[in-house]
Amino acid sequence: MSSTPSLLHCITLFTTFLATGLVLSEEKWEPLFNGKDLTGWTPKIRYEAYGEDSRNTFRVEDGLLKVRYDNYEEFNETFGHLFYKTAFSNYRFRVEYRFTGDQLKGGPGWAYRNSGIMVHGQNPETMVLDQDFPVSIEVQLLGGDGTGKRTTGNLCTPGTHVFLNGELFKPHCTKSNSKTFHGEQWVTAEVEVRGHELVRHIINGETVLEYEKPILDGADAKAEKLIEKAGGKIELSSGTISLQSESHPVEFRKVEILNLDK
Repeated sequence: MSSTPSLLHCITLFTTFLATGLVLSEEKWEPLFNGKDLTGWTPKIRYEAYGEDSRNTFRVEDGLLKVRYDNYEEFNETFGHLFYKTAFSNYRFRVEYRFTGDQLKGGPGWAYRNSGIMVHGQNPETMVLDQDFPVSIEVQLLGGDGTGKRTTGNLCTPGTHVFLNGELFKPHCTKSNSKTFHGEQWVTAEVEVRGHELVRHIINGETVLEYEKPILDGADAKAEKLIEKAGGKIELSSGTISLQSESHPVEFRKVEILNLDK
């Protein structure tokens, strides 16, 4: 008897795969960082005009996108963000990052081994000269202090709110349930954004936090201007993506996106 599966058997197996969701489509991740330069990315440093980075905070060295402070004397609340040129709505964004070295003098205590991915962000050209953070949703990246627990993939909300477990959530930051990553180990952080419906934080392949319906905070002066410009609309369904500089050196060796609109 032949051991070759019958056509009926093959059809039955394929139908089973469809029913159980096991048929996988190829994921076409696109690199947003070419490993050579900052093509596609533009800085906005507090107290400097959009496009200026007089102290070379964001740079590419050894194939890595680095955030460095060797040209600073003190931090002086000069928070910075590196914006990608395109806004997105439905996507998965992924980076591999690690914290290195020591925090710059004058950096706030909470910014120790602290960076972030800003999503659903405002257009950087609408930021005023002394603006510290873009109105956005922040996927906060934290490194451990070598002893205690310090989760990463947390949520912060500059000028925004979200719905958590079905209820409006107004606290500025909330912790994820991630592990703590001490030292200079590489960590993979991913954020899945489904327009206005869902945002999910994923660390090393594990979902650590999710929430729904991000909106602009009408009580925030910067967000209020955006609401007025949008004709009263408060729902966030798309926006810019940016990476932070908050006084502690950090490196990114992979920055990529899976555009779900495609």
